[in-house]
Amino acid sequence: MNAKVLAAFDFDGITLALSAIHPIRQVKPTDHAFGKYRAVVSSIKEVGLIEPLIVFPQRGAPGTYLLLDGHLRLKALQELNHTEAFCLVASDDDAFTYNDKVNRISLIQEHAMIARAIEHGVTPAQISKALSVDLGKVKASLNLLNGIDTEAVELLKDKPITAAALKLFRKAKPVRQVDMAQLMVSGNNYTRAYADALIIGTPAEQLAGGDKPKNTHGISGDEVARMEKEMETLERDYRLHQDGFGENSLHLNAAQRYVKRLLENTKIKRFLLSRYPELLEECQELAALEAL
Repeated sequence: MNAKVLAAFDFDGITLALSAIHPIRQVKPTDHAFGKYRAVVSSIKEVGLIEPLIVFPQRGAPGTYLLLDGHLRLKALQELNHTEAFCLVASDDDAFTYNDKVNRISLIQEHAMIARAIEHGVTPAQISKALSVDLGKVKASLNLLNGIDTEAVELLKDKPITAAALKLFRKAKPVRQVDMAQLMVSGNNYTRAYADALIIGTPAEQLAGGDKPKNTHGISGDEVARMEKEMETLERDYRLHQDGFGENSLHLNAAQRYVKRLLENTKIKRFLLSRYPELLEECQELAALEAL
């Protein structure tokens, strides 16, 4: 059966006076996303509003709209004394999806965007001004992936890895860089500390310089050797379980969906609560997991 997918908003859009747009929450300096506010202001000031506001007609008040998405942009427009903005009109007053289903841009994706912009004639100074970031940071971003294997970059391109962690990749040979990227992905750990531990646990022949660094943060030679052995064991175990990971994940997800359906049955839930409350608690925790 072919299900028809309805659009979430009107593709044509409309230009509205800012006075007709009512935010559903107040933007405060303590908000998690407020750190990007100055960049939003600079971007609008330099190139205008790129991403439209998402609004929904306010019931009982013709000509006015609720703001579903774009609170930082609206505040920036008001600060810059704009009087109107281009908006997309949503077909439903669902603000949750816009705020929950947000894909944060990764460091590597940011590098790719900056590099592409420069290829099209935008200067680093213009990017610095538009994003309200230091010019040195923009120039550093251009060299972010120098010396890093393309396969490792592909594995990490949408992951929240830090610049400091990526810098440590250059100490390893390409094959080892790929191994490090795979271990980071499997462990969901992209910190500098973990990258540093992977480098310390890397055999000398897999390092770019061919020798162990003299400074190992006060770690003795015996401790380094033990870390190498533990890392070798970890990587061997990782490869042993890698092949079965997909199938096991599929089974676990199927089991979780089944448990969710069971808990939706009032009689089953009441029975478990009266006879096996501990089991019910475990099932509820399993059903609540966002990822297995």
